[in-house]
Amino acid sequence: MTYKKLIVLTVALLTGSAAFSQIHKMERKDSSAIHRTYNLNPVVVTGSGHHQRLKSTATPVRVLSSQEIHEQGITTFDGALTRMMPQASMAPSSMGSFLRLNGLGNKYILILINGQKLSGDISNNVDLNRINMLRVKRIEVLDGAASSLYGSDAIAGVINIITDQPTQDFISVTSDTRVSGHGVLTESVGLDIYKNGFGSYTSFSYDKADSYRNNDLEYKKGSDTETQVSIAPLFTGYRSSIIGQKFTYAPSQHLALNAGLDYSYKITDRPGTRKDVTGGTDYEMRYKGFRWNIGGIYKFTSRNSLQADFVVDRFRYGKEYDVETDIYKNGDYVQSKKQRMMEGQLKAILGLTTNSTTIFGANWRKDYLTASSGNIDQHVYSLAAYAQHEMKFLKDFTATLGLRLTHHETFNQHLTPKATLMYAPGNFRFRFTYSAGFRAPGLDELYYHYFSVNRGKAQISFGNKDLKPEKSNYFSLNAEYRTQTIAVSVTGYLNRINDMVVKQNIDIDDASRKMLMAEFPEMTQDQADKMVSYALYKNSDKGDVKGMQVNVSANIFSGFNLSANYVYTYARTCSGDEWTVLERSIRHAATIAANYHHSWGKYGLNVNLNGRMQSKTYYTGSYEDAPGFGVWNLHTTHSLNMLKWAYLEPSIGVDNLFDKVENRIDSSTRKYALYSPGRMLVVGLKVRFK
Repeated sequence: MTYKKLIVLTVALLTGSAAFSQIHKMERKDSSAIHRTYNLNPVVVTGSGHHQRLKSTATPVRVLSSQEIHEQGITTFDGALTRMMPQASMAPSSMGSFLRLNGLGNKYILILINGQKLSGDISNNVDLNRINMLRVKRIEVLDGAASSLYGSDAIAGVINIITDQPTQDFISVTSDTRVSGHGVLTESVGLDIYKNGFGSYTSFSYDKADSYRNNDLEYKKGSDTETQVSIAPLFTGYRSSIIGQKFTYAPSQHLALNAGLDYSYKITDRPGTRKDVTGGTDYEMRYKGFRWNIGGIYKFTSRNSLQADFVVDRFRYGKEYDVETDIYKNGDYVQSKKQRMMEGQLKAILGLTTNSTTIFGANWRKDYLTASSGNIDQHVYSLAAYAQHEMKFLKDFTATLGLRLTHHETFNQHLTPKATLMYAPGNFRFRFTYSAGFRAPGLDELYYHYFSVNRGKAQISFGNKDLKPEKSNYFSLNAEYRTQTIAVSVTGYLNRINDMVVKQNIDIDDASRKMLMAEFPEMTQDQADKMVSYALYKNSDKGDVKGMQVNVSANIFSGFNLSANYVYTYARTCSGDEWTVLERSIRHAATIAANYHHSWGKYGLNVNLNGRMQSKTYYTGSYEDAPGFGVWNLHTTHSLNMLKWAYLEPSIGVDNLFDKVENRIDSSTRKYALYSPGRMLVVGLKVRFK
């Protein structure tokens, strides 16, 4: 441990311990203190498709509130998931963040913003840097298949990001800045105006981080003992910006209209190629996204409404050269992939009887993909109609039946049903859920004809027009006890997937080598001779994920909240008769957070201690499993509401309190699960002018 790190840890721990000491000394003396408590029964929409209290939804939903996210010092979307949800894990790289949920990868996870799909992916991973955390009101997570309401891709679960939209007359300007080690900086600025039913919400966010590695050595190719210095980053640095604008207009209590647009830009910041050391690159990856939407809702009565939305999402990425090569000059840009999605939705929510809610909906979607490196210029459309009926019967029972019919241009018709039953005596809830999942193979999986050269090695992938769609059957049992002070939930589930689409490596012989050179004339003989395999998309036989989740949250006493979450996940895939563990799956994981808030007049103190613990991460083939870890973070915020026109909230904390670092030497068989650079001081300042 270095001297500087020791000083940082000592200051942080003394700050936290002194704060707790003063809290207990002064708490009884302050009769006018304002205490915050966590709402253990918030309003949610994702589980049932309409707004209702969390304890009333027949499908279990996990909620991450903006208050919890802010108090833990979290400024990124991936940080919110991994710090607060043990069933989620993340592996960052220059090609995007590899998100996994309940053992399954990003392509099985449907990410929505206010119920509308976030499109544009990098190697089947949605670009999570496009999500503006300044506007997040809450994040709702629905585990398991949910295709009856949400269509294709909802096999592992649905993550719905609900944004904030105040509806009282006001004008406010907000700035939120966070700084920590290794060049990490996040800055968000927002201007909100609402007057006489008209709202304007403008935001800008900037996020950056430097590349780093925790061990400068790597094993030389073909050796397990001889090492050399490398600058290839463990974590890839980047610069990212998002500009957003949203307008709302509510001319009456029955009608509400909205329109918005978002522009996102991201470029990596990797070490350049050097002659004296390995691991550098000639180019950076550059990503651009542009998304706009319009929509509205008309409420006939409080329980009867009609909603329409239309969204267009464009995303593209490619290589921007910052090192001159034999072919490209500094500043040249080579596009790899361009995507466009258009989607329209129409939904009616009807209270046909006192004890029921019925939903009818229709959805149209068209996807376009142009990939120069994959030789693709294709598009596909889908049409869907769905219905869901939720009804209370007897005294404490609620049942839901749903069905979706999807017509896919390539894969014809598919039915995806859903059925739930909830028994709710008093503060207890017992739930059973069955839901079917459906995922149509992506355009890249169908049509890829991909060739690239990475560090002198040729890489080839072929799509497969004979692929079948993936289907899943999800079963879960849930028991819950919920009051205003404590919530305890236990869930067991089984998710079975058929015809999983995987990238299978095909060994190369002389005949296939000639075929590949004919398919890709740009490949040299030397590159072809060094190739040992190429990739082909195929349907694997099946996948099997079973697990258990335990969630506890309690308002222990005024201002003090404790939450703990544990998941067990056993994820496997079977090809032929051989079962293997799913890549990057984690058997055991837990998150814990303790939060104390207290106010003395116009000063408020918040102290948050949170941690994530997980067992080893499984890797397949020749790769080693990555060891487990436990990381703890301490964060304090200090609220100063002393001016009528301004609110200040400075913050200070320490990430990775106990300096847990993954510093194994890089090798061709080694991957990682922990990407932290070690202990870091984090400081911030939030200012709101009102």
